[in-house]
Amino acid sequence: MEQVALGTTGLMVNPAGLGCGGYSRLGMRDGGDASVAEGVIRKALDLGVNFFDTARAYGTEEVLGKTVQSCRDEVIISTKTMFQDREGNYMPAERLVASLERSLERMQTDRVEVFSFHGVTPEHLQHCLEVYVPVLQKEIEKGKIRHLGITESFMHDPTHEMLKTAIPSGAFDVVMVGFNFLNPCARDEVFPLCIKHGVATQIMHAVRRALSNEEVLLETVQQLIKSGEVSASGINADDPLDFLKSHRDIASVTQAAYRFCRHEPGVSVVLNGTGSQDHLVQNVAAIHEAGLPGDIQDRLLNVFGRVRSVSGD
Repeated sequence: MEQVALGTTGLMVNPAGLGCGGYSRLGMRDGGDASVAEGVIRKALDLGVNFFDTARAYGTEEVLGKTVQSCRDEVIISTKTMFQDREGNYMPAERLVASLERSLERMQTDRVEVFSFHGVTPEHLQHCLEVYVPVLQKEIEKGKIRHLGITESFMHDPTHEMLKTAIPSGAFDVVMVGFNFLNPCARDEVFPLCIKHGVATQIMHAVRRALSNEEVLLETVQQLIKSGEVSASGINADDPLDFLKSHRDIASVTQAAYRFCRHEPGVSVVLNGTGSQDHLVQNVAAIHEAGLPGDIQDRLLNVFGRVRSVSGD
């Protein structure tokens, strides 16, 4: 199975990563029990997936750790910590260390390959850099974390303002960034910085509601036409992706969305999340497909290349 470098970390990853959060949370959010989640993880392993992204907030750390225990040295685990309490106050740095310890305990492991600050918006970045990063660097020295990461809040920061400062800071080896063909601005704002500074990327939002629900897509396109980010003359407002869906080399909108993300320079891992093994097989296959036909790639960028206001969620 194909593997790519995870930035300059020295780690090699399957470009299809399994996201253990999102709307599904490995099926557990929709009423499935841990056995459903375990089945999805095992199927991912069978497919050659070796990058797993989770978080304390997802409630999937325990089942992930249990399922990969027998092959722990062969997989890469990324997990995350919150840095504010429910009242919006900054947590003491020792609480982040305690969060790491609890994550390790839940996953029955002595280290994580990536430990990230979860959902950082621009106004909170400086506090993370000044207060939290030095403390967590000590945990790297202890071997409990291999690489420090940071994730953005794409819905609240669709122009990636936080990451544009975080990446050149040198504090982070891995970043999680929202990217899809409805808002592809990361290709201009984020990926060149990542390449320059040797920072790896986890792609989230490759497929969210607007690319899996026709009604949401139509509402989103109407919003973008109204804002002037999409030209009404360049698109069929009643069927915005008709040119894509009718192409003989494209199986589905979902497949096209994953192919669009996977082959962008600067992309390391494209996350997909699901509670269905069959759906997982389709997603992983799509991520391993060749890039989109040139005419489709150009058309998507021509139609949506100026979008800066939506996440596709």
